[in-house]
Amino acid sequence: MSNYHIKNLEEYFQVYRKSVRDPQNFWEEIAEEHFSWQKKWDNVLSWDFNKPEVKWFENAKLNITENCIDRYLFNRSDKTAIIWEPNDPEEEAQHISYGELHKKVNKFANVLKAKGIEKGDRVCIYLPMIPELAIAMLACARIGAIHSVVFAGFSSKALATRTNDADCKMLITSDGSYRGNKTIDLKGIVDKALEECPGVENVLVAKRLDSDIEMKDGRDEWLQPLLDEASDECEAETMDAEDPLFILYTSGSTGKPKGMLHTTAGYMVYTAYTFKNVFQYKEDDVYWCTADIGWITGHSYILYGPLANGATTVMFEGVPSYPDAGRFWDVVEKHKVNQFYTAPTAIRSLAKRNIEFVESHDLSSLKVLGTVGEPINEEAWHWYNDNVGKNKSPIVDTWWQTETGGIMITPIPYVTPVKPTYATLPFPGVQPALMDENGNELKGNQVDGRLCIKYPWPGMARTVWRDHERYKTTYFSTFENMYFTGDGALRDEVGYYRITGRVDDVIIVSGHNLGTAPIEDAIDEHPAVAETAVVGFPHEVKGNALYAFVTLKEVGESRNQDNLRKEILQQIVDKVGPIAKPEKIQFVSGLPKTRSGKIMRRILRKIASNQTEDLGDTSTLLNPEVVEKIMKNSL
Repeated sequence: MSNYHIKNLEEYFQVYRKSVRDPQNFWEEIAEEHFSWQKKWDNVLSWDFNKPEVKWFENAKLNITENCIDRYLFNRSDKTAIIWEPNDPEEEAQHISYGELHKKVNKFANVLKAKGIEKGDRVCIYLPMIPELAIAMLACARIGAIHSVVFAGFSSKALATRTNDADCKMLITSDGSYRGNKTIDLKGIVDKALEECPGVENVLVAKRLDSDIEMKDGRDEWLQPLLDEASDECEAETMDAEDPLFILYTSGSTGKPKGMLHTTAGYMVYTAYTFKNVFQYKEDDVYWCTADIGWITGHSYILYGPLANGATTVMFEGVPSYPDAGRFWDVVEKHKVNQFYTAPTAIRSLAKRNIEFVESHDLSSLKVLGTVGEPINEEAWHWYNDNVGKNKSPIVDTWWQTETGGIMITPIPYVTPVKPTYATLPFPGVQPALMDENGNELKGNQVDGRLCIKYPWPGMARTVWRDHERYKTTYFSTFENMYFTGDGALRDEVGYYRITGRVDDVIIVSGHNLGTAPIEDAIDEHPAVAETAVVGFPHEVKGNALYAFVTLKEVGESRNQDNLRKEILQQIVDKVGPIAKPEKIQFVSGLPKTRSGKIMRRILRKIASNQTEDLGDTSTLLNPEVVEKIMKNSL
């Protein structure tokens, strides 16, 4: 039996038991079965969570691009590696084969070398979702440079902070980007950011808008002429298993962003293995993850995971609402997509629109649906299942983090029976534990607590870039000898896990620990409600009380608000219990969100607590204008 591809539930339990009883032997077999190594490892794993220090496949030598590209040149050079679907549906899609990708990556790698980039140097990539983004990342990996991708929706301040923290020598950008019916002046943002970044020596600029931009002599160069002159042959740099592959910044709940450092071999093995099983990818399938490569989801499940399996992966420049709310389904139909992976935020926003946008498309190619980024509420799950999957494509509700590198708790489609709002069972090799506040592990089923992982897995981040103490404090100091995820979870009567939200979203009201996710779910199930965020605020009697910020569907906007509040409160009583009733329910036009679609509850907590003098860093907000409106009408 191949452990690399799990095909039924009995096999899952066999493989999972093996992965827990003998983790080192289990991961060694996975690494030997599927991957190409220049030199095998001397030792599979050494670890100490107290330091914390983790090393996988010690002293193995490899290059991840040989595993993502070169080994497919012999038997599938003409197979499409990347389908690039542009923002404008009238613009032609690009199909880049493995053979073409190899040449493009080599050319780009030679350009980097010609500009003095060497193994270990950091390169900041601030590009829209165009092919150059994927090619630039792989080119860095080809020569051993460490890529640090910054989502091309971040402000100049956010870009400068990340560029300086990683001490990047080079920045790669474009003259601008398309986002729906808007254009964004990326180069202008870069120029402003670089006023504060003395370490950046070169800026390479890809052409996307063909706009008139300022080029700084001696620093800025157009990318294409350099690529035209470069050789398409570039030997892959030999990398150690634990050499850094990339830095990716994740927002801290306080303070500056954390640069999570991922290394080469473990990340490759874990993303490839999870991709194969979580999406049940088969040869000739077309897979589409709608995320931006600026986030970990894009790194792991648009680029590295799919390519390490010789897959065809779709890269989408646009947004779900342009030119209309049928765009996702248009792309699925056009490219005959088999696996579709998106965020609950996108599903909820599309569920608000006319169902005709879905029903007018042929979605019969779909075999697997997935969600990522936050727990999906039950109403959105059923809408997705009924209307997109037609009750025949299993939904994988995946739980993982930037820090974990890959999916950790998830159903495996056609293997694990799904249960709405549950991430279900741990992926092979993942050993979860639920802990109480006193540091005791909660054994058995029907318990809830703080979600920890008690044994290393290959995809985990190794440190916070140049701040190992912060890595230790944040993830390994709350519970002894455990990785603390920061999330709460419950384990039901059959051992299925449901993520209940960040532990800092657990609010103690009158002595009761209330997770915000189940309350939000209950409110979201009201037919007039589109989306909800619940936060706590200080209360003289209860210690804390709940404040719900609620956005309405069109059907709810004309309703009497007092009546709506009563109905919502009754729904919470019915679904969660009277203790979970919010003290205040404010109807808002939108919720403050990061550009990856996460609700910024920190800001809502401050508004609810009437502490609006200092809202902290709002540079990562997609829609800062809604904050003013919420503050103006706060209760």
